[in-house]
Amino acid sequence: QVHLAESGGGLVQPGGSLRLSCKFSGPNFGSFAVGWFRQAPGKEREFVAGVTWGSGTTYYADSVKGRFTISRDNAKNTVFLQMNNLKPDDAARHFCAADLVPTLSRDGSWSPYGMDYWGTGALVTVSS
Repeated sequence: QVHLAESGGGLVQPGGSLRLSCKFSGPNFGSFAVGWFRQAPGKEREFVAGVTWGSGTTYYADSVKGRFTISRDNAKNTVFLQMNNLKPDDAARHFCAADLVPTLSRDGSWSPYGMDYWGTGALVTVSS
């Protein structure tokens, strides 16, 4: 059984940084693609960043390119999301999700509906 647990959320001022962690528990972590999604109140859940198994190809939403970096440590069964230059629009509950084969759109984003396993989320607040 796969279990995902996020940590690292919090309150940060605009322009600040946070690093989220997603701890994966269960078999075959190296076979899963892991993505980060976020959902603000009243909005749909949206893709933020993803990293595949094997070579670790990365994908980013246009809104976070150049500011966020996703990485995975297979030895620790953990995926990280380094978030720099945070903006008020980044404020949301951030979820990590895992799937063997994520559903990719033409623009490189991942569909949240195709992800099999989810954590409960980490709240990111960006405010001065």
